[in-house]
Amino acid sequence: MKTLSWWALLLCSLGVAGYALYAYSFLPLGSLVHPDMQVVFNQHQLAIYVHVFGSLTALALGPWQFLSTLRSRYPQAHRWFGRVYLLVGVLLGGLAGLALAQTAFGGLVSIVGFTGSALVWLITGFMAFFCVMKKDFDAHRRWMIRNFSVTFSAVTLRIYLGAFMALGIPFTDFYPLLAWLSWVPNLLIADWLFNRHPAPR
Repeated sequence: MKTLSWWALLLCSLGVAGYALYAYSFLPLGSLVHPDMQVVFNQHQLAIYVHVFGSLTALALGPWQFLSTLRSRYPQAHRWFGRVYLLVGVLLGGLAGLALAQTAFGGLVSIVGFTGSALVWLITGFMAFFCVMKKDFDAHRRWMIRNFSVTFSAVTLRIYLGAFMALGIPFTDFYPLLAWLSWVPNLLIADWLFNRHPAPR
C-alpha cells in the first residue's frame, strides 16, 4: 500500500478502536446508542463486550499486517499479530457479532445484513488461516484483504452514520441500510483494487 493510504487506514482504524475502547470501558453500556437499542444492549451484555473488544482488537492490529516493513524485518511479530487478529478479533468478535445480528435494530433487513457481515468476516478469516497453514501466501494475502475490508466496516458504518444524520434523515429510516452499506462496498472495492492482479513475489 502507498504510504499515505496506509496512514489514512491506520488513523481511521485506531480512531474508531480508541473511541470504542473509551466508550465501552468508561461509559454506561448503551449510553451512546439509540434508546430503542439500549434494551438489547442490556439484555446481551456479554455478547456486546466480546464483540466490541474483539472487533477493536482486529481493527487496531489489522493495518500493521499490511505493512511490508513489518512482514520483512519482523516476521515473528507479523505472525503473532495475525494469530491475535484472527483468534481474538475475528473469531470471538465474529461469533458474538453473529449472535447479536439476530437481535439487530431495524427488522429483517438489518438482521440479514449484519448476519451476512458476520458470516463473511468469519469465513474469510478461516480461509486466510487455512491458506497460510498450507503456505499459500498469495491466497492468504487475498483473503486477508477481503477480511480486513469487513473489519473496516466499523469505520465506514460511522462515516455513513454521520453523513445520514447531517442530511437530517431519521435514524429509523437509514439504519437498516447501514447493515449493508457498511461492509458490502468495502469488500467489492478492496477486491477490485488489491486482488485484480497476482501479488508481486
